[in-house]
Amino acid sequence: MTPGAEPIRIIRGQDDEVEVTGAVDAFAGDVLRRAGFLFEPSLPGHWIRLPFDMGRDWENERATWAADMLTAARYPVHLDPGLRHDTPGPTAPAGPARRPAMAAQAPPGRRPRR
Repeated sequence: MTPGAEPIRIIRGQDDEVEVTGAVDAFAGDVLRRAGFLFEPSLPGHWIRLPFDMGRDWENERATWAADMLTAARYPVHLDPGLRHDTPGPTAPAGPARRPAMAAQAPPGRRPRR
């Protein structure tokens, strides 16, 4: 990306559809396709949008995922605040607490040599 480039905007349009505007190159297009966006031919180029009637939660999740991935790739991205899908962090339980191993300790289950 070049500094000062036009941001990629992910917005909810007038007809309640989620669409993308801005400078989308080949890599950004691949990220958007992976997130579920469709590229429809139109007179000015392509109309980039999510499928209709998938539900707001699904649309928000996909839009947020796309914005996060594009941001990680250092694209300037503007995500409509109404599309932000806040997901909880990992819910896997933490393992049991263990003391850090020291060089002089024997591995667990082995008796130290004397």
